[in-house]
Amino acid sequence: MNSIILRTASPFLVGLTVLFSIYVLLRGHNEPGGGFIGGLIGASAFATYTLAEGAAATRRALVLSPIALAGIGLLIAGASGLASLLFGDAFLTGQWWFPAFNPELKYLSTVVLFDIGVYLVVVGAILAIIIGLEDET
Repeated sequence: MNSIILRTASPFLVGLTVLFSIYVLLRGHNEPGGGFIGGLIGASAFATYTLAEGAAATRRALVLSPIALAGIGLLIAGASGLASLLFGDAFLTGQWWFPAFNPELKYLSTVVLFDIGVYLVVVGAILAIIIGLEDET
């Protein structure tokens, strides 16, 4: 796309959208939201960047390839289920840890790890599709 407005605004939009997607990700295990919705929002940020700058620029901006990102997310989501087996519970049963220094801390759980894994899978899969489609045009 050859729009100077989109090219100028896309770095700001990407930063704000990724920040919002992380907020939705971390908010999700107690309230609506989570890894899937946060991943969709994060992928839309990179889709905007891809439309503005092209697929090659998006590949350079990413640290890992989208397929590797999805694979790492799948490993994290699967590993979060293994923690419940260590405590004798069923696979993917949520486990929470309440540290002595802050018993109100709610973010130390396998539920958050699972959501982070889903987030990475969704972002990686959608980015692979978007970059693949952009390469064909």
